[in-house]
Amino acid sequence: MTTYAFPPHAIPTVPVEGSGALFPVRRILCVGRNYAAHRREMGGDDRDPPFFFAKPADAIAQLADAIAYPPATSDLHHEIELVVALKAGGADLSIEQALACVFGYAVGVDLTRRDLQAAAKAKGQPWEAGKAFDQSAPISAIRVMDAPAAEAAVTLSVNGQERQRGQVGDMIWNIGEVIAKASQLWTLAAGDLIFTGTPEGVAAIVRGDKVVGEIEGVGRLDFTLV
Repeated sequence: MTTYAFPPHAIPTVPVEGSGALFPVRRILCVGRNYAAHRREMGGDDRDPPFFFAKPADAIAQLADAIAYPPATSDLHHEIELVVALKAGGADLSIEQALACVFGYAVGVDLTRRDLQAAAKAKGQPWEAGKAFDQSAPISAIRVMDAPAAEAAVTLSVNGQERQRGQVGDMIWNIGEVIAKASQLWTLAAGDLIFTGTPEGVAAIVRGDKVVGEIEGVGRLDFTLV
């Protein structure tokens, strides 16, 4: 019988749409600069390949009506993203093998303490304080479905004003390529979530703002920053 020094932490979970089942989150990987226009607005160019960073599993804020404005920042930004949920994994997967690992899709927002991220980048330091904080990964319920259409709209509005708009097909690396590339860097497994990048239009949000993210055919995510 295993004895713990204190009771184990609860496993972070995400509801599965149309089911009483919960998706247990193992890890969160995120793709940076996977839309060309966003890459340019962040100071990159078309020759820069997308890259990965991570958030802890407990950064998930599933179906939260309210998200707390995080400490230590005065420049919190929104980034709407298609999230891929995996039911299986492996290392060095082909694109076909990668797509076979997909359980479903969700709408996510990558919240970023941009001032902390910028300060870390300027010093060549890690980004965790800017990206991997509490409630930094709001997410909708996971929909078990085939991949969304390339023309599926990806949008985010704040207080009824649209700020971000793109399409799933605007991604530089598509879904299969993202998963396959991640599997070259990590051994993926069931329970992994991959945030696949954001269109242009990221900007600051403040307390009291109502954020609504939608991906056509996948779902809707809305929360108020408090």
